[in-house]
Amino acid sequence: MRIVEIREQTKPISSPIRNAYIDFSKMTLSLVAVITDVMRDGKPVVGYGFNSNGRYGQGTLMRERFIPRVLSAEPDALLDATGQNLDPHKIWDRMFINEKPGGHGERSVAMGTLDMAVWDAVAKIANKPLFQLLSERYGDGKPERRVFVYAAGGYYYPGKGLESLQDEMRGYLDRGYSVVKMKIGGASLDDDLRRIDAVLDVLQDGQRLCVDANGRFDLKTAVAYAKALSQYDLFWYEEAGDPLDYELQAELAQHYDKPMATGENLFSMQDARNLIRYGGMRPDRDWLQFDCALSYGLVEYLRTLDMLKSYGWSPSRCIPHGGHQMSLNIAAGLGLGGNESYPDLFQPYGGFPDGVRVENSHITMPDLPGIGFEGKSDLYAEMNRLSA
Repeated sequence: MRIVEIREQTKPISSPIRNAYIDFSKMTLSLVAVITDVMRDGKPVVGYGFNSNGRYGQGTLMRERFIPRVLSAEPDALLDATGQNLDPHKIWDRMFINEKPGGHGERSVAMGTLDMAVWDAVAKIANKPLFQLLSERYGDGKPERRVFVYAAGGYYYPGKGLESLQDEMRGYLDRGYSVVKMKIGGASLDDDLRRIDAVLDVLQDGQRLCVDANGRFDLKTAVAYAKALSQYDLFWYEEAGDPLDYELQAELAQHYDKPMATGENLFSMQDARNLIRYGGMRPDRDWLQFDCALSYGLVEYLRTLDMLKSYGWSPSRCIPHGGHQMSLNIAAGLGLGGNESYPDLFQPYGGFPDGVRVENSHITMPDLPGIGFEGKSDLYAEMNRLSA
């Protein structure tokens, strides 16, 4: 058993939307296929992966460093103890050869994308959904197939007014979401408050709103927003300041006693640990948004979950960024609190397998081998073209 070939292609996910920091008009991602020599129904087993939105394609790093390291390894060195499957941890170690500690930027995205494809292949070789495999290996063997999801949107569009923002949110509510998210920080505080009020006007009892500043604010502005947002019953106030400014996050907690969320732009267990040590995050109310596709993959995410446990945090306080099926499987298999969802944006990479419906902001995981990409027809068409 061995990996025969690893293919990567940079794909566009451009959109006219913007958040408080960037626009997505030239956004790309990397799509990866890990092709094995294991045959099923006359075809090789292929694992697929891609990186989350907000970071660009990582093809150069993959082609120059990480893919050659994996393909140059002796095949037996990448197998698990049974010899019947690939070992994601050994493959991860192989990718990290000759890499120094630190430097967790784009490198972590390239490795996280490849790691996703490896886990997809591993679960397919085992002929199990990834969430079931994870629960058996790292949990009690009984995954929670019903997973919380929220609808992320509310971006700034050219010419988009309050009525259009309300219509967007109504669309999410009509599709079964009871928690929705919108962007802040790309306008003045007064304008953002008007946008928030407009969204709250369309929410009914039991429906909640998250707001996301995408790291835009300095401390003074973050506190000003916190004081203004305190009048609302928000699901969370997300990423007010720079993701590595732990002092700002800790100080902000002194001014905002309601739930906050951050972590999507922390790319290693060590960065996540610094947030827990120094960021003032509160395990009884706050949320952690580490995204495995941007932070070295599931192998590293497992280390992060072990770290969180040592600091008294439950995995149920993790709701990953990214809106992809990999994190859905991790949530179901390892007991996370849920997952982000992009019902309309970044297609075909966001969303769920065909036929999966949202009910009261929850979905039920289908029985599909691997991550389940084959169940999403528009996405699998892109993936199949890469591996054919």
